Amino acid sequence: MPGVSPSPSRPEPFAPPLRDGVAASRVGVGDGRLPNVLAFLEARFPAVADWPARLARGDVLDALGRPLAADARVATGDLLWYWRDPPPEPRVPFDLELLHRDEHLVVVDKPHFLAAIPAGRHLRETALVRLRAALGIATLAPIHRLDRETAGVLVFSVRPRDRGAYHALLRERAVLKVYEAIAPWPHGLALPLLARHRLEQPERDGFMQVRVVPGEPNAEARVELVERLGDAHALYRLEPRTGRTHQLRVQMNALGLPIVGDRIYPVLRPEPAPGAAPDWSHPLQLLAREIAFADPVTGQARRFTSRRALALTAGLPG
Repeated sequence: MPGVSPSPSRPEPFAPPLRDGVAASRVGVGDGRLPNVLAFLEARFPAVADWPARLARGDVLDALGRPLAADARVATGDLLWYWRDPPPEPRVPFDLELLHRDEHLVVVDKPHFLAAIPAGRHLRETALVRLRAALGIATLAPIHRLDRETAGVLVFSVRPRDRGAYHALLRERAVLKVYEAIAPWPHGLALPLLARHRLEQPERDGFMQVRVVPGEPNAEARVELVERLGDAHALYRLEPRTGRTHQLRVQMNALGLPIVGDRIYPVLRPEPAPGAAPDWSHPLQLLAREIAFADPVTGQARRFTSRRALALTAGLPG
């Protein structure tokens, strides 16, 4: 906190350097009964067929960063480092815009279609990997979530020791988030209103839609009409008071106002085939316009605003 002397810093544990912005992954050996590194990796990741080649290239390291041979012994508690090798990803043809950078925070204006962090089939084409490659900061990590389909303000912390303080702001609902969305005109719906729903994620493998279910609300958002757009649509200002998965998309759909360009609500559309690009011309018309908070590390009043704009025609099928 400001005005308080920091405790002596501990040396950071070893982590391999970035490769084109991609951080190495790590895995702990939970069972030392397997005879060597190769046997352990093949048992732990049976879907990966090229462990012998990776080991021969020196792409598997021990906890101190030393390349491991395929026949090296492993013991319970050992830590191994390796780099993911996903299939090619289509390049997202839109750029991140840097809004702010200092020793504590990096803030960007994320485009539609770019995932925030590596997950599933998305690794290099993510905001985190692009930023790490551009800035050379291996310790970057987002302090909040933003859907791949959603554009706008995304905030990263620079120093691992600050991260808990920023995450506490979100837990305590001490962050103002303002979104904009284009959706149908609210016929017969009195606005502004506080939308309160109970959201639930199905407990099944694979992606499923988040559902609105009966029960005590666990998701709240203020919905305000900004202006009419054409005959059938409007621009909305949304202020989520909670941070559930897909919250604004689910709640707008529950109000009868599905966001233009949404491929999940109300109808779940299939993802493009692996390696295929989506239709870049029809982004979800949802924008994280603004985020504001009292910085728990510096004491500053922080406010970051997106410079992007939504467009009704961009979200409508041609």
